[in-house]
Amino acid sequence: MIVTSLSVMLAPWWTLIGELSIVKFDYPKCPLPRTIARPYDAVTHSAREGGMGGSPTVKRRRLSAELVRLRQQAGLTVEEVSQRLEWSTGRLTHMETNKWVRPDLGNIRALLDVYGVADRQIRDAIVDLARQSREKGWWAKYNDVFRGSLPGFEADATQIRAYEALYIPGLLQTSAYAEAVFRAEQVLDDETVKRRIEGRLVRQETLRGEKPPEFWAVIDEAACRKLVGGMEVMRDQLRHLIEAAAQPHITIQIVPDSVGAHAGMAGSFVLLDFASEQDPSVVYLETATDSLHLEKPGEIQAYSLIFNRVVAIALSPEESIDYLAALVDRLRE
Repeated sequence: MIVTSLSVMLAPWWTLIGELSIVKFDYPKCPLPRTIARPYDAVTHSAREGGMGGSPTVKRRRLSAELVRLRQQAGLTVEEVSQRLEWSTGRLTHMETNKWVRPDLGNIRALLDVYGVADRQIRDAIVDLARQSREKGWWAKYNDVFRGSLPGFEADATQIRAYEALYIPGLLQTSAYAEAVFRAEQVLDDETVKRRIEGRLVRQETLRGEKPPEFWAVIDEAACRKLVGGMEVMRDQLRHLIEAAAQPHITIQIVPDSVGAHAGMAGSFVLLDFASEQDPSVVYLETATDSLHLEKPGEIQAYSLIFNRVVAIALSPEESIDYLAALVDRLRE
C-alpha cells in the first residue's frame, strides 16, 4: 500500500447485510429491477403530465417494450402480426428488440390497428412517444465517437453506478488523461483523437446539468496507480477526482489492492437507473470492439449485487479522498 495508515480499512467498520448488502454509511439503496409491462394508463399519464424522459434512447426502448406488451395482450405472435401486415418477421422483431433508430409513425399506427387499440387518447400517447423517439440527442453529432448507447442512457438516468477496474471513469476523466487513453488504445490521427476528446468532454456535461444524476464511482486502486500520460497528467487527474468528489451528487470510493480477489474482478460495468417505473434499469458493458446493454431483471440484480459487494470492501468516501490526496503527494516526489 502507498499509505500504510489505511491498513485499518479491513477492520470491521463494514458489515454485509443479506444478499444485497451495502456498507453501513448512509447511501441510497440500489433499486431492485423493474418489470417492463405497464398498463395503458401509465403511458397516457406520462404523456399528459410531461413525465417522459428527455432521451430519445430511453424513449425508443420504452416504445419497444410497449409494442411487445400490446402484441401479447392482443394474443398475437410475431409471425401472425407480420403475416397480417405482409412484413418480414425480422422487421417486427427489429422493432420489438429496440434495434431501430427512427421509428416510422405509419408502422406504429398499423400495429395499433392490428392490436385493436381504438382508444384515441392511448393511440395519441403511443404515437407521440414514437414521434419523440425519432428526435436526435446531442450524441448523434458524435456517431463516429460513441460505439454504443451509453450517452443516451446517461442523459436520462437519475442514478449512475460505475465500477472501473483499469481506467478512471469516462465521466470523470480530464482531457489530458482521455487523450493518453485514446492514443494508447490504437493508432489514431490527431484529428480523430481531438474528436474523441471533444465527445468525452461534452458527455461529462451530464454531471453538470441543473438536475444531474447521482454518480457513484467505485474505482480499483490499479486505475489510480497507473501513470497514464505520465506523472503530471496522472497527478492532475487524481486532483480532478478529489474536486469532483466534493460535489454532493458524486461519490467516489477506491478498492485497495490489499483486499485481494473481489466480486468486481470479472470486469468494469455501469448500472443506470431511471425515474420512471416504465424504464427498467440497464447494465452497460463495453469491450475493445463492441458494447452491449443488459436489462433482464436477473441481470440487473446480479450486477447490483456485485456492485454492493465491491462497495463493501472499498475504502469509505472519506478514506478514498485521503488515499487520493496521499497519492498526489507521492507523485510530486
